[in-house]
Formats: sequence, structure tokens, C-alpha cells
Amino acid sequence: MKYVSTRSGAPDLDFEEVLLTGLGRDGGLYVPKNWPQFSKADIHDLRGLNYSELAAEIMKPFVGNTIPTDSFKELIRETYAEFNHQAIAPLKQIGHNHWVAELFHGPTLAFKDYPLQLVGRLFDYFLTKRGQKVTIIGATSGDTGSAAIEACRDRDAIEIFILHPRDRVSEVQRRQMTTVRSKNVFNIALDGTFDDCQDAVKALFSDLEFRNTNNLSAVNSINWARIMAQVVYYFWTGVSLGAPDQEFIYAVPTGNFGNIYAGYVASRMGLPIKKLIIGSNENDILTRFFKPENIHGTMSMAPVIPTTSPSMDIQISSNFERLLFDYYDRDGIAVASALESFRNNKTFDFGNECWSKMLEIFEGYRVSNSETSNAMDNLYKTTGELLDPHSIIGFVGAQKGRDDPNNIIVNLATAHPAKFPEAVARATSITPELPTHLKDLFKRTEYYDILPNDINRIKKHIITKLESRNP
Repeated sequence: MKYVSTRSGAPDLDFEEVLLTGLGRDGGLYVPKNWPQFSKADIHDLRGLNYSELAAEIMKPFVGNTIPTDSFKELIRETYAEFNHQAIAPLKQIGHNHWVAELFHGPTLAFKDYPLQLVGRLFDYFLTKRGQKVTIIGATSGDTGSAAIEACRDRDAIEIFILHPRDRVSEVQRRQMTTVRSKNVFNIALDGTFDDCQDAVKALFSDLEFRNTNNLSAVNSINWARIMAQVVYYFWTGVSLGAPDQEFIYAVPTGNFGNIYAGYVASRMGLPIKKLIIGSNENDILTRFFKPENIHGTMSMAPVIPTTSPSMDIQISSNFERLLFDYYDRDGIAVASALESFRNNKTFDFGNECWSKMLEIFEGYRVSNSETSNAMDNLYKTTGELLDPHSIIGFVGAQKGRDDPNNIIVNLATAHPAKFPEAVARATSITPELPTHLKDLFKRTEYYDILPNDINRIKKHIITKLESRNP
């Protein structure tokens, strides 16, 4: 399997190189040169496998021969053996043909654990083989940071720096990052938004001298390995509910587009997905783009608004670039030009033809803060089910987009409600409890540095920390 950049200005790489590189040297994101194909018979054969076994089958084509099959299977087995539910990603029925996939049974209680606990082990495997070290730089809107830190903490071959937007994540999310006392972990609270954090990470990678000197790599969903591992739970839920003999609608709360893009990848591989419903909060850049009346295919940025679902307080959905690459017939030059114009002008017309084709599988629905709270309360009163303020947005999107009660809907629950106790309590009067391993979270000491949104200050900070670790 070879990978190509969405901007066509970087060399083709194999999986090992893509994992360790993260972002293309042309600023593009890596995608497979060809999509692996699973026939109906292939998908039938996945029935009866446990999560780890199915994961190995789905991801094997992406990894190719860069790692022996038995070694890869063992890494996967070790990864999910640490999750706290036997099914790993259990399904729960909450209505007629309506299911919730609980993707919060990993160590940090969010869907990011499903890819990142594996990615950490893959880094360790390849770096040990090479005798190398890397500096991982990541930006988080809340959940990626804690999952990445948990995956990379105390690993001799990795130094990890995570930027989060100061005062724009929940206290639980922040403490899950900042209370980790490992010598290779560095937390930065940036004065700005998540988009500012993400821009800073991309700027660090674009500085090739800084990148090469410090051997930078990425764990954000700009790293293809993240997407690859997220494709698995689409196949897992689909096969569990009757694929390939049934087709499905997936409802996904998303800001950075990586989670729902993994569903698109699953559909390209052969999983029968009828529709992918995007649920967004009041930072609705994606749902405005996918509105049927947006006949020109125009995407426009707006100021970021703080909401009760902070992980989706985003206006630059970086993984949209991967989707655009396919719908621009893999013309990386055209993608680079379009995105440069979009960033410079904060608006761009991607064209009616491109947009119309996307609407064949994508729909988007905006959910306000008040709708979010009311829906959490109503769902709890009618079913006894507590969903966090992100997962409930996917649920409301599913309700708005459901046009046939016979359609099977799978709602991705992306975080444990205890990660957002204040929002859940305000909506339902129920304060969800943290699992046992996090009971003392609010008593732990925090370690982090506050920095201005200044790329030179960030660089200097990183260099100083690395020099203190490697005098």
C-alpha cells in the first residue's frame, strides 16, 4: 500500500513512513493511493470475529508488509485488552432501528482512545526497530490530547507536546491531560481557539528546519493511522447489525471531520452505508456547507462561539481536505489552490458539481445549545440513557434526518457523559460519576504552561523543554 499527499507535492510513502511523518512536506494529508475493497462475501466472513480480530482484517490492507501480520495482530490485541468493556465498542438499542455505539470504554473515556492507544504502540514498534526518537506535536479540542498522552506517556522514544485552547475545554478534559506526571509529556494551554492550536501545529510542521531538527511527528487526525483505526468501528457496528445484508445510516457529531470521514472511507471499502449525518453545534461551518439550499457549494468561516460541546468549537475542519481530494478527482494542485484561497479569504466556492456529489451521502444538521440540553433531558426521561453534549448532537441530527423508520441508524456516542458533568447536570439534574480509575482526578496536581498564540514563543518553549530533557 502506497500513500499520496492531497496536495501532490510530497513523495509517495508506505505506511511506516506515513505514520512517522504525519503531515506531508507540502502541507497535505496522506491518503491511500487506492481504496481496499471488501466484497459482500468478505464482509460476511467478518461475522463472529471479536473486535480485535475484525480490526486486524480491516486494517491489514493499509499496513501492507511494513509489519509482520502476527506482530500487528498482537499489537491490536494488547491495545483493546485494556478497554473496560468486553465488546470494546458495545451497541445499545434506544429506539426502533436506532442504536448507540458506545465509543467511550477506553482509558480516557472518548472515541479517540480507539485509534490512539494503537497508534502509540505502532510508534513504539517502528521507532524501536529504527533506533530513533520523535517529538510528537498535537492540538486538541479536548479528547485527542488525553488519549494521545495516555498512549505515549513514559515511552523512551517519544517526547509529546499537546496544545489545548486555554479555558475552552471541560475541566475533566483538561485534568486528564495536565495531571499526567510523565517526564516526556508537556502540556501547553494556548491563549486562543482550537483552530489557533491546529494552525500552530501546522506551522511547526511547515518549518522544515524545525521539523527536521526535532524529528516532528503527529497524532492528530492529520495522521492517517488515526483514520485507519477509526474505520474499524464502522465495520464492527455494521457487521454486528447485519452487514452486508443491511445498509445503514450513521449519525456522527463532528467538528474536525475525521470521525465521519472514517465512515466515508468504510463506504468506499464496501460497507453498505446509505447516509452519513453530520451533527454540529452552533459552530456550524460543516452543516451550513451541506445544506440543500447551498447550491453553489460555498464554505464560509465564522468566529468560533463557545458552546456546551467544546470539542466541536471549530471552524477549520482539517480532514475535509481528504474528502475534497476525492471529489476533485484527486487533483492535488487544485485542492491546494482551493484551500489556500479558502484560508486567505475565509470563504470559497467548491463548485456545485463537487458539492452535489457529496450530498449523495452527507447531510448536516445544526443543533443549538438549548436543543442540546433539552434533548439530553428528554432522552434521559424517556429511556434512562445519558449522552454527553456531543453525542446527543449526533442523536438530534439523526432524528432530523430520518425520513424512513425502517432505516437502521447507528449513533456514535463519542464520549462518556462524566467528561462533561456540568453540562449533563444542567440539562438532566444528574451528575454522572467518573469511573473508578479517575475518581481522584480533581485532587491531582496539574502541570502545564500557558503561552500566547505566537509561533515563535511556542517554538522557543518546545526547544527549551527538549534541551532540558536531552542536555
